[in-house]
Amino acid sequence: MTRDLSRLLRPKSIALFGGGWAVNVVAQLKKSGFDGDIWPVNPKRADILGVPCLASIDDLPSAPDASFIGVNRDATIEVVEKLSAMGAGGATCFASGFLESEAETAGGAELQARLIEAAGDMPILGPNCYGLLNYLDNVTLWPDQHGAVPVDSGVAIVAQSSNIAINMTMQARGLPIAYVVAAGNQAQTGASAIAEALLDDDRVTAIGLYLEGFGDLRALEAFAARARIKGKPVVAIKIGRSDKARAATMTHTASLAGSAAAGSALLMRLGIIEVETIAVFLETLKLLHMIGPLPGDAVCSVSCSGGEASLMADLSGGTLLDFAEFEPGQRAALKAELGPIVTIANPLDYHTFIWGDTPRMTRVFATVMSGSFDLSVFVLDMPRADRCDPSGYQCAVDAILAAKAETGARAAVLASLPENMSDHFTRAFMEGGVAVLHGMSEGIAAISAAIAAGRLDSLVPQPIVLAGDAPGPASILSEAASKQALSAFGLGVPQSVAAPSVEDLLRGVRAMNYPLALKGTGVAHKSEAGLVALNIADAAQLEAEARKMLGVATGYLAEEMIVGGLAEVLVGITRDPTGAFMLTLGAGGVLTEILSDTAHLLLPASRSEIMLALDSLRIAPLFAGYRGKPAADREALSDAVLSICLYASAQADRLVELEVNPLIARAGDAIAVDALIRLTDAE
Repeated sequence: MTRDLSRLLRPKSIALFGGGWAVNVVAQLKKSGFDGDIWPVNPKRADILGVPCLASIDDLPSAPDASFIGVNRDATIEVVEKLSAMGAGGATCFASGFLESEAETAGGAELQARLIEAAGDMPILGPNCYGLLNYLDNVTLWPDQHGAVPVDSGVAIVAQSSNIAINMTMQARGLPIAYVVAAGNQAQTGASAIAEALLDDDRVTAIGLYLEGFGDLRALEAFAARARIKGKPVVAIKIGRSDKARAATMTHTASLAGSAAAGSALLMRLGIIEVETIAVFLETLKLLHMIGPLPGDAVCSVSCSGGEASLMADLSGGTLLDFAEFEPGQRAALKAELGPIVTIANPLDYHTFIWGDTPRMTRVFATVMSGSFDLSVFVLDMPRADRCDPSGYQCAVDAILAAKAETGARAAVLASLPENMSDHFTRAFMEGGVAVLHGMSEGIAAISAAIAAGRLDSLVPQPIVLAGDAPGPASILSEAASKQALSAFGLGVPQSVAAPSVEDLLRGVRAMNYPLALKGTGVAHKSEAGLVALNIADAAQLEAEARKMLGVATGYLAEEMIVGGLAEVLVGITRDPTGAFMLTLGAGGVLTEILSDTAHLLLPASRSEIMLALDSLRIAPLFAGYRGKPAADREALSDAVLSICLYASAQADRLVELEVNPLIARAGDAIAVDALIRLTDAE
């Protein structure tokens, strides 16, 4: 059900319930200059900070657009029920002790169910939630201090942690914040629904999500699709990357994947830019607010120090930034201005010969900006005003702003240390259309994120394949049964014979061609148990190897050996706790754990996505032909992976995990020589 959050987010009237916390909200509303109606409801007080109190909810002059409910959890339900009945626009529920504390406090789940029922169609935030800050309309429905200021436009932040949200408002980086909304435990209204409602405000330029969990994936998909249509980039931090999130499974895949990889694959799939730290989160949002997603990766770095130029180059390693060469005309113009001593290269160290000559600095900077770079970055740390005189640096400020005005190019100033760019200069640059990045590492990461945003801008993903209900008891198919099931979807497998005894095995292989591979069945990780024998040349050797496995194996599987292999690939699919299925591609065979060389996608995965993922692996040179060997058939390899994905999608209601390891890539095909499938037991 989609609820209208517009009255809650942009209220003209606010009701408050409770004591001390309600007092704090009134204080913040008065401080921010909220010009709507404020109606405190408290039978024990005549007024709160000069605002007359009402004795009961029944005394409200009309249904409030928004309410802050700062009473205990039982009373919260009563207030919510009455507000909903009178047609209120929405409420934020401050109290804790609901489902989020069920492990410590009995009855939390039952109370949460009652709260949702009481709310009915009325939207609520929380419980265990601070509320919302709307700096566009001076709405500070928030029971604590906060650090942002009124803006005409800016970014919206939705956080599943009220304290993290507070910390973000205290930033001194020049980021214009339009909204901060705390989601609490999302009993009724999830972070995705909140974020989607914020998209409707034309004054919002970008959305930031601080996520502790994904919740309803279909709601997240819907939000991401609307954000893409509206052209508003989305940045996210997803916490919870520890190994504790990994379920105990039978395959190598699960040990290499984990929920962090699934979360990253999900965000990428939806076109949401993932970052890891709050600083990079804020810097990325700021760059996207000022400039938007970058159309390409060509970046120019300009500084008056070789050290700064070298650091920019070093810290950009492994990012998406490409320090492209200057065009011939630019090179000649720069050489004419800077003289023979200065080396014209990108990153550019223009030395200090022109420092203080503002017209000449402007010409140099405009020459840089007039090229084909997607972003020109000027490294500039300002002296601290309390101990130094920054006036000597005004020439650089004026020259950058003048060059920006002359060329209209995308430009950013980057301070190598966050504290070395004051609010005064940050405002001056941003008013001139120049983005300001605080911190070299953070700034480079933000630029890389903006490049990624540009690449994902045109992405139109297919709906994610979701699993059925949480898996119950499950069983593992035998290797032979697993291969047979996958073969029905087009996966190539070797000719094989399964047998319960040595005698049956010897009879079964008479029509097969040596050399053979022999595997003892009944154990998941056969190599570790000594249940794999390769390159068996004849029946005598086959019998000898089979008898070595007696007492451990419950049966046998003999296969014709696959020769001509060029690369061994792991293909695994696991059911993630989010409900999505994650495809893991990586180095296979004996190298799986040694290299931990993997790439991750969500189902469904397209051929182009699979090929890009395969090309990203460290073993990718093997596919192209290595040291005189022929190239593997990448089309056939991708077809094999697609066959495995098709099986997984068809079995989405029952599949727990599957793994093909190795899938052997050859010059003309790809053959699966081992497979394992775990399905929930049929009812």
